[in-house]
Amino acid sequence: MSRLALRVFETHHCPAAILTSLHINITTLSLPQTRQLHAQILRTGLSLDSHFATKLLSLYAHHLRFSEANTLLNSIQNPHVFSFSTLIHAYSKLTRFTEAILLFSRMIISHGLVPDTRLIPSVIKACSGLDNLRIGNQVHGFCVTSGLCQDSFVQSSLVHLYLKCSRLNYAHKVFDKMSHPDVVSCSALVSGYARDGRVNEAKMLFGRMVELGIEPNLVSWNGMVAGFNQSGHCLEAVKVFRNMHLSGFKPDGTTISSVLPSVGELEDLSVGVQIHGYAYKHGVGSDKWVVCALIDMYGKCSSTMEMSQVFYEMSQRDLGACNALISGFARNGLTDDALKAFNRVRSQELKLNVVSWTSIIACCSQHGKDIESLDLFREMQLSGVKPNAVTIPCLLPACGNIAALMHGKATHGFSLRTGISDSVYVGSALIDMYANCGRIHLARICFDRMPVRNIVCWNAIMGGYAMHGNANEVIEIFHSMEKSNQKPDFITFTSLLSACSHSGFTDQGEQFFNKMSKEYGIKPRIEHYACLVTLLGRAGKLNEAYSTIENMPFEPDACVWGALLSSCRVHNNMKLAEVAADKLFELEPNNPGNYVLLSNIYANKGLWKEVDRVRDVMKSMGMKKNPGCSWIEIKNKVHMLLAGDTSHPQMIKIVEKMDNLGMEMKKLGCLPVTSFVLQDVEDQEKEHILCGHSEKLAVVLGLLNTPQGSTLQVIKNLRICGDCHGFIKFVSEFEEREIFVRDTNRFHHFKNGLCSCGDFW
Repeated sequence: MSRLALRVFETHHCPAAILTSLHINITTLSLPQTRQLHAQILRTGLSLDSHFATKLLSLYAHHLRFSEANTLLNSIQNPHVFSFSTLIHAYSKLTRFTEAILLFSRMIISHGLVPDTRLIPSVIKACSGLDNLRIGNQVHGFCVTSGLCQDSFVQSSLVHLYLKCSRLNYAHKVFDKMSHPDVVSCSALVSGYARDGRVNEAKMLFGRMVELGIEPNLVSWNGMVAGFNQSGHCLEAVKVFRNMHLSGFKPDGTTISSVLPSVGELEDLSVGVQIHGYAYKHGVGSDKWVVCALIDMYGKCSSTMEMSQVFYEMSQRDLGACNALISGFARNGLTDDALKAFNRVRSQELKLNVVSWTSIIACCSQHGKDIESLDLFREMQLSGVKPNAVTIPCLLPACGNIAALMHGKATHGFSLRTGISDSVYVGSALIDMYANCGRIHLARICFDRMPVRNIVCWNAIMGGYAMHGNANEVIEIFHSMEKSNQKPDFITFTSLLSACSHSGFTDQGEQFFNKMSKEYGIKPRIEHYACLVTLLGRAGKLNEAYSTIENMPFEPDACVWGALLSSCRVHNNMKLAEVAADKLFELEPNNPGNYVLLSNIYANKGLWKEVDRVRDVMKSMGMKKNPGCSWIEIKNKVHMLLAGDTSHPQMIKIVEKMDNLGMEMKKLGCLPVTSFVLQDVEDQEKEHILCGHSEKLAVVLGLLNTPQGSTLQVIKNLRICGDCHGFIKFVSEFEEREIFVRDTNRFHHFKNGLCSCGDFW
């Protein structure tokens, strides 16, 4: 507004007339000028012309001063539809959907004004934005009774509303009633069917477009490609992409970035390379979304070299590409490369987000770098990035893997404070963590307090009890699950069979194995046969276990033969052990554990020449026995101890304490079980070797550094030996401690000289 206009405006009593006469464009007014104009009108005591008031409302809305706009609206004696529609349009445009609907309701109920066809689409958009189908239906009904439903824009808005609210059938009914169906509505409906996985309906409607007088465009094709990709119909997405190209449509960056994830899921590298070439040839290869999709695709196809090349050829790297690179390395188990890429990004100016941190935390947690995972979580919080409901389930397995209970509890507390503990994924991860940390009662509390449970939650608590050898609880929870109408899956029966094998419930285990296929139609998988072999083998029914393997409907894998070999180790059956070992040497020629198991069986029989022969084979192949390793958490720090290692700073005290405990054991007639030393040495040397077992070292370290009567928690990377088992039973009674030990098979709860496994493990 010019200075002359403002002077004239300030000295006259009829601002509207003056502005009209001067032909001033009111939409150019700044917020102070708008307020000045409004104040001058109020001072003159003149009533506002509705047309002029609507312009003022538009100005206040333009400057996002909605409280002043509402005050102005309330002052208009006889507002018309345009007065309300001005604000409703603004609210809807700025996604303030609730206010838009409330104002629309006030317009109809309080003022009896009838909306026009230009206003209704904004109201429907607000209903769509809120996913409020109830109010949307009411607006639809109003449109039908008032005749507004005949307008093509209103019809198109209703189609989008029902699509947003996942009411595809309603959307299709509205579409069928459109007098002039347009490409936008039809493309949206096709995309909706594709996103919902309704392949036939999507294809059928797309094929009818020409019949309906609608020419498909690039948006139509892209909607179908993206929709099939999102619904997991990856092959269909690739087929549509191919047909699109054959039909003469030129795919753009959106098409490429939509189809590449499907190519990655299919692990079809040759197609991925062709699409990469097309993107480069047609000038969309540098599009950041295309680059991210290419990195993701190559990562899923295990082509990490090509993945890295795409990333490092970027002219300007963005965070999305960095996250895709880290995830690609993680997916392929290249944890060190993922950490290097992550640290390289941190050293640059790019600011990491929650996806970046969650990806690297998950990578470390899933590939044995549990302590690094915990450290990264701490650094994430210090950097100001807030973990979310995805981060927590990625971190908690690391706490469980090394029994870092205090870290797990702290993470649980964080999830409670941030309100994400009710998520089924967080809840399931908490159940797993507490179970892995030996606190099955806390896992049960988490399960019982969950407001909503899915199959993952049920499986988590059953798996926890199975790990703790409590078959009765597992069976009881299974029956509760059946009563709640939650259908079990193959993981459920894995937990049931595992629990039965740990507790020696042979008959019940066989019944559940049969029930799985007969009552639930779940075909037994290889893991179920491995459990059944373990169940029979642990019960001493080695011939039945071997017969089960011979009659399997598919080729047994290393897990199945490993289950038989482990049972042969328990029952000293050398004949079947050699059969199982020969199979394992074929399937896993570089796994030292299989050679060690067979060597141990020979050693138990005193066949030292055979022991030397097996060890010579291992030596010639460059294999070494995995050393026994145990972890214990003391004062929020995780200590790792290796069998026979003397590097721990408290080792002198540990040895002294262990000697004292050994003397006390001998006084009570508890002698070391030297048969568990599988070396041809003197008994005195065998006793010395037994003292170096990692679980003993960890328990004694815990005794030295924790208050009398406190609980100890130890994790072992191998199966606990019988001598250590007896030692820890003695310690639990002599030192009056409750001790939890988790080995590769199960949990052992030692208390008052007894173990929860009943000496069956």
